[in-house]
Amino acid sequence: MWKFPSLLLLITILQISDFHLRRYASYDAYYLYEERNARRFIEIINEASAKDENKAQLAEWNYAANLTEENLRNKLLVLGEVAVRTKKRWMKLMSFQWKKFWDLDLKRQFKQYSVLGASALCREDLANYLKAVGEMEKIYSTNTICDFKDPTKCHLTMDKEIVDILKNSRNEPELKHIWTSWRNGIGPKVKGVFQNYVFLANKAARINKFANNAEMWLDRYEDYYIKLKFHSLWYQIQPLYFEIHAYTRYHLRKIYGNIVNERGPIPAHLLGNMWAQNWANVATDFLPFPNKPIADISENLRKQKYDAIKIFETAENFFISINMSTMLPSFWRNSILEKPIDREIICHGSAWDFADGKDFRIKMCTTITEENFVVAHHEMGHIEYYMQYKDQPFSFRSGANPGFHEAIGDMIALSVKSAKHLNELRLTEVNLSDQEAVLNSMFLMGMSKIVLLPFAYVVDQWRWAVFSGQITPENYNAKWWELRRSIQGIQPPSPRSEQDFDAASKYHVIADTPYIRYFVSFIIQFQFHKTLCLQSGEYNNNDPFKRLHLCDIYRKVKAGNLLKKMLALGSSRPWPEAMELLTGQREMDASALLEYFEPLYMWLRMENRKNRAFIGW
Repeated sequence: MWKFPSLLLLITILQISDFHLRRYASYDAYYLYEERNARRFIEIINEASAKDENKAQLAEWNYAANLTEENLRNKLLVLGEVAVRTKKRWMKLMSFQWKKFWDLDLKRQFKQYSVLGASALCREDLANYLKAVGEMEKIYSTNTICDFKDPTKCHLTMDKEIVDILKNSRNEPELKHIWTSWRNGIGPKVKGVFQNYVFLANKAARINKFANNAEMWLDRYEDYYIKLKFHSLWYQIQPLYFEIHAYTRYHLRKIYGNIVNERGPIPAHLLGNMWAQNWANVATDFLPFPNKPIADISENLRKQKYDAIKIFETAENFFISINMSTMLPSFWRNSILEKPIDREIICHGSAWDFADGKDFRIKMCTTITEENFVVAHHEMGHIEYYMQYKDQPFSFRSGANPGFHEAIGDMIALSVKSAKHLNELRLTEVNLSDQEAVLNSMFLMGMSKIVLLPFAYVVDQWRWAVFSGQITPENYNAKWWELRRSIQGIQPPSPRSEQDFDAASKYHVIADTPYIRYFVSFIIQFQFHKTLCLQSGEYNNNDPFKRLHLCDIYRKVKAGNLLKKMLALGSSRPWPEAMELLTGQREMDASALLEYFEPLYMWLRMENRKNRAFIGW
């Protein structure tokens, strides 16, 4: 039976309790005082950071929109000045004991600012870092190659002639020439600059208390085990990719003969895309049901008199239909939607937030093609995200994680590319009850969506190893192709050496842009899509006309309102909370993606076994 403690013991307990209460009261008073100061400071730093970001983005834009030496010098000057001010604010911020704050919102704002990135470098190193990236971007963006049929014609560019040749030519020597020439015009020129960039990026990471730049990039995912989770997601998707790979190799062998090994990796130049990251351009050569041809959406866009403005107005209309934001007049006034004829620009499509809550732009050399029609929706998805979180403190004006930003426009594009929506726009005439026609459409989607996943995984697997020192300049190219063979099942059309630097043929590699975000995006966009389809009543797995791959959320305001709630969070909460708000799930999961493509997977399995196509490489 419990008894009361003795009087002496009770007095002792009370004395100890009083001591700790006074101690903690003193402790709390100190940190509460510091938190009050920190709140005032964070208001100042948010305002100053937004103004500096505006200046930096304007300088970046001016250079990207007109690649002159003067604009590059001005960009470097502005970014250098901004970095100095940013670093001063960062040093003051790091003097606070912010990890002990009780206010979770304040603590998170400090955490967001605690990673300074490249601006942590000294002024000279930062100037060299920015110059290196700028030089590589210019080499990439101004690269031209000579025509295979007319070697005197040496002004073929990626955004026009090269894309068309890769899409339409089935002349293997021509494709090899295009593929090789593009890489030879970039890799050898940037390899030395890239090595200096890696050194400086790692130096910045160490100042930010990370082991290397890869760890600093991955910090945005706020998960120590994120690499293992990426691997688990890839393992989840692998069986579907293996079936697509085997089917594609089998049919390419029919076209090109022994150039394609029936059990080996696929030669990269035969897949209709410079980086073999999207195989949709060759998919029409071996549709599952060739008697049900796919409508030429690009041709239909041109027949309906689409131009760059109309493409982007169509994208805007989709977002408006689900109660998202209308583009501001300044968007149409300031954006560059077609390639100027009077100057060189970086044509790679990009969306811009000028950090003042009203200036949002897109820069893109739009051509009237199905691909650009989809890209327009993707880029406008970024703008919509910017506009939804524009009222957050500046420290929270970013995606919940980098993949979220990429997922939004692509998730909308899942509706836009659905047979149902394209029928409504009169860009196709697919009978939704015709399973063969629908499977053709799904095959084309898989040849872009599923095929990108291993490529996106490889790009940053390689860079993580470069930043960590596991891959050195002496084996840059060997390790690049080792990863592409082992994970993607792709090989170069002819032997490559360390005189080459083929990773640099991809814009994101030389532009200091992490790529795993696209891997994340291509998984979670299907999670988002499934949720919004369910919310809008457009998804029911037991109804053949409401399967996930047929869903279109156009005009579904309920879906749009739910999406807006998540987008408005920005990065104010950890990404699992943002995901849970929308989907009810806290983890990335490929189940929705696999459900979307299940009819294709089952058909491919049957077809590959009928053809005795080898699975793997």
